[in-house]
Amino acid sequence: MQRLAIWVFALALPGCAGQGYSNAHGPQVDVAVHPAWYDGERVYYITTDVSDRDMAAMMQANYAPRLKDAIPDYPKPPQVRTVLERVYRVRNFDQPSIFPSAPEPPGSKSVNIQYSPLWLMYEVVWKAGVSPVELKSEEQVFVAESQGKLEIHRTDIVVNCPVVHYEGERIDRYEW
Repeated sequence: MQRLAIWVFALALPGCAGQGYSNAHGPQVDVAVHPAWYDGERVYYITTDVSDRDMAAMMQANYAPRLKDAIPDYPKPPQVRTVLERVYRVRNFDQPSIFPSAPEPPGSKSVNIQYSPLWLMYEVVWKAGVSPVELKSEEQVFVAESQGKLEIHRTDIVVNCPVVHYEGERIDRYEW
């Protein structure tokens, strides 16, 4: 886990802050960032809220049980879009999580309209007798599943984990 210094700026969104307000000289906050994989690239995310109390404590995040309200009724028809994306956590092999989308680039100039910071957690479990390898994309997760090497299990845990950084980028301030 790394730490990223983030300058706190008021968002120019009506429900989040007063329009036109700038807190450019506000407090500096240290936030833990965690590595993950997105499409073969190392990205970093912060965890702010988790619908599961134990995981919220582990991630040092807010416990937010109402996040579960975002889970649609299953079975969900494929054409029904929700705010939730999948995030894959490998349960029996030590590796970062795998995201299927990320802002490109991080911040207000993102062009990735598929990205959402709300994730429904799916657990990836390598089958006995299989030598695990680090998975770096959703496609690799699906290929390994189709080859019978692992299983994917949907949980009812929703997490708010915005992607804030791509490896190799130098970010001194994260501004919205």
